[in-house]
Amino acid sequence: MPAYSGALTPSLITVSRPAMLSRDALRSGAYLDSFRDLPAESLWSAARIEASLEATLAQRPGIGPVWIFAYGSLMWNPLIHFDTRAPATLYDWHRSFCIRLVAGRASPDAPGRMLALEPGGSAAGVALRLAPESASEELRLIWVREMVAGSYRPTWAPVTFADGTRTHAIVFVADRRQPHYQSDASVHTVAPLIAAARGHVGTNQDYVLDLEAALAEANLQDRYIEQLAGAIRTLSLRASSVEE
Repeated sequence: MPAYSGALTPSLITVSRPAMLSRDALRSGAYLDSFRDLPAESLWSAARIEASLEATLAQRPGIGPVWIFAYGSLMWNPLIHFDTRAPATLYDWHRSFCIRLVAGRASPDAPGRMLALEPGGSAAGVALRLAPESASEELRLIWVREMVAGSYRPTWAPVTFADGTRTHAIVFVADRRQPHYQSDASVHTVAPLIAAARGHVGTNQDYVLDLEAALAEANLQDRYIEQLAGAIRTLSLRASSVEE
């Protein structure tokens, strides 16, 4: 598979890096502990997260290297070790802020939205190939990070590289069966929520703006993200004018 040789490297992207979301926090359990104020029924236990990982690996197609498709914060702050990074396109899925967020970058009093993938369209992102000798450890870190509340459905899907070659990658798509799922992810609906939400990890709007920057650095486009970022900036300007 092609090695990535473009401009998308962490050192070239200026983004917020909340201290709570770190590799050490994922490994030590501190990241999971940071959500302890939420109702227990809304969180997944470490055992349940591990079981989800094992179930996903049991469905692994083939025996080649494990790839992860990064379409959100894994693009600019992956926190995992990998040996190859390559721009790739995931067909039949598109970005959608369709998961209700009440922790991390939001709170129960000011809920926001979390990014996922929903059926239809396509999503341009980055594929990360895990080194075989460390893949097990890196996958556990990814699962702790992504499956805190079980809002995603990890699946294997084909991704296409710039040269037309394809491989299967692990993709975290929205689980529409979960209570966090919201069917209306339109810019009109989610922009005000995201603009107002913040939590112990940071602000919800910073996530959107960081994603916009990461896509631009990689010369990738997503009209939905561009429109959402623009709407959030407009809301911020209006809020600033009112305060003045």
